[in-house]
Order: sequence, then C-alpha cells, then structure tokens
Amino acid sequence: MDFTFTEEQQAAVEAARAVFSDVAPDRTPSPALTPGAVAEDIDRHLWHELARTDLLGLTLSPEHGGAGLDPIALCLVLRESAKVLARVPLLESCAVATAVERYGEPTLAAELLPRAGRGELILTVGANGRSGHDPAELAVSARPYGEGDGSDGADGETGGPSGGSGWVLDGVQSAVPWAQVADWIAVPAHTAGGRPVLALVPRTRDGVTLADQVSTSGERLAEVRLEAVRVEPRELIDAAGCWDWLRSLLTTGTCALALGLGERVLAMTAEYTGRREQFGFPVATFQAVAVQAADRYIDLRAMEVTLWQAAWRISSDAGGPLPASGDVAVAKIWASDGVRRVVQTAQHLHGGFGADTDYPLHRYHAWAKQIELSLGPAAAHEEALGDLLAAHPLG
Repeated sequence: MDFTFTEEQQAAVEAARAVFSDVAPDRTPSPALTPGAVAEDIDRHLWHELARTDLLGLTLSPEHGGAGLDPIALCLVLRESAKVLARVPLLESCAVATAVERYGEPTLAAELLPRAGRGELILTVGANGRSGHDPAELAVSARPYGEGDGSDGADGETGGPSGGSGWVLDGVQSAVPWAQVADWIAVPAHTAGGRPVLALVPRTRDGVTLADQVSTSGERLAEVRLEAVRVEPRELIDAAGCWDWLRSLLTTGTCALALGLGERVLAMTAEYTGRREQFGFPVATFQAVAVQAADRYIDLRAMEVTLWQAAWRISSDAGGPLPASGDVAVAKIWASDGVRRVVQTAQHLHGGFGADTDYPLHRYHAWAKQIELSLGPAAAHEEALGDLLAAHPLG
C-alpha cells in the first residue's frame, strides 16, 4: 500500500507553509492577560492571503472555482495552520462548503461556494449543541412552515413542506466559532421524527440572535439562538448522512489541528532544552528529559497515523469492519489525550519559563485545551466507539 501524499496534496502544503510563514502566534494580546476575547475579528490579512493562494477552495470542485482536492489535503493545510495558531475559520468554512457541494441543492452551491472559495463570505457551523455534551442536532428543532399554526404544511418526515413554503427553526447552538463575523451559519437540527437535517442560515436572518462567548484560547464564540427562524427549502439539507459526514469532517479537522499544534510545541521544547544548561550540560541530554520527550513523540506519531486513517475513510468512503465514525473516534481519542500530554510535558520541561506571558508556549497550551474539548473530549469518543463495537462485533 502507498501512504505517500499526492503531488497536488504536497503542493497545497507548500502553499500553506508560504502563507503561514509570516504569521506570528503572539500577534494578538495574551489570552491569560485579556478579560474577554483577544480580538473582535479574524485575521483578515491572513484570510485574504488564503483566498489569494486558492486554499479556501481547496476541497471544492473546479465548477465552483476550487482545486478539487479531498479532505486529506484540507487536513494537511490545517496541520500547518495550527503551528502558528492561525486565527481564521479555515476548518469551519471549508468543511461547510464541502458538505454543501456534496449534499446541498445545486442552486445553493452555486450561490455560496464560489464566493466562499474567494474569501468573500465566511461560513461557520454550530456543532456543540446547547451544552456541548448532547448531540448538536437535538438542540434545534426543524418543522415545516405552517405546521401547528393553523395553515397548511406537509409532514416533516416526507421531504419538506408543501408549496415550497420552507421550514422553521427553534433552539440554541452554543460556542459557535466566529459567528459574529460569519455570513452564513450551518445549523444541525432534528425533525419531529428525530431525523437530523442541516440548515444554512444567514447571520442577519430575522429571529437569529447572538450572545458573545469566549473560548479557552481567548477567541470569540457565540451562543446562537433561533426563534421561529424561517429558512427556504433549498437552505435545508435533508440528505441522509449529511450532518454525520460534516461532523466527522469537523472532528477529523480538529485532530489535524491538534497534530500541528503538538508538533510545534514539541519542536519548541526540543529547542529550549537543547540550549538550557544545568551542571554544564544541556538538559536535553538528561535521561529523564529525553524519555519524557520521546514519549510525547510517540504520542504525535499515534495522533498522525490515526488522523490519516480517519481522513482517508471520509475522503474515499471506503468500507471497513466499522463505519468511518469509528476511525474518527479513535483519531479524536488520540488527538485529545495526546495534545494534552504534549503541552503538559512542554510546560514541565520549560520550567517557570513556560508560564512567561512574553513567551508563546502558554498560548499553545490554551489552544490545546480548546482543541482537546472541541467536538467532544476523549471520554465522549471512547463511549461512542464502545457503542459502535457493540453494534458491529469484530471477528
């Protein structure tokens, strides 16, 4: 089997490295010293550079102005973005755009995707539900317009409302990344029969209200409240598997962010311990230090191999003994636990210097904690994996 990346995927990595080479992770105020969000907006200059180099349309087809690559390429770019703590909704916008192209109506795709690839509009997604613990689609209900108010409306389980009158959304999605600057928000919801659907809602639509929230990393989030929000039939994607696939892509992309961040932190640790001396020798030569660093290197390699397995499954729709969600769960277990161990060891080996707010390590630690818990901590995915194994006995 050939596990090497294609020339196109490698070219995407090279382009990403060139763009991110000018990004400083300490460009914004320290999250440890800032009450509230560290900035009101995304890094607009970086966003425009990503658009200029066609990295925002990486997974879109040429029909919509994209490069036609797969989620593996997106994960490669996300890995590079995390090394510099890039403050852009690259994962959310690209993942939603890819899901719209894969499952949405052609008219909606034609309206949104070329502009998203050019960086002219921003897409984001509410994937945390009301509390972050329950499935996100259960936090919002979707019913055909007119149902329950005395006017005619078709059964929500038979494909949508009669007369093309649209749908109505009610509920809350918390911790939505950069909702305040997004143009469209993808909102998972459920119909009366419990079927998951995905609605694309303009941020300025009547009935949508935002309340500021702040992430562990100091970035801006929002609680998105929907009260009788009307969406057109084409704005609601009810294709089977759409939300599950998008959630898997978001989770896998989060694993790519964890890997890139962990690799950068381990490199910082190697550099510091290589020049920090005690008793006349670099501390990196001490066995206790070397063993801890080696353990974290093993973590990163496990994070890497499980990431590419998950990315390959969702990119190729390849079969296996378990559904692709099983590979995604394994990748997120390693990503959550691994990135936490990497930053904790880095703080330990840096000593007091690691807590210096003039040194960027504490920023990586804050981002690592956010990534660890995003889309569910390791324990949640261990439970999901256990359910899959119970439903699909192996051997």
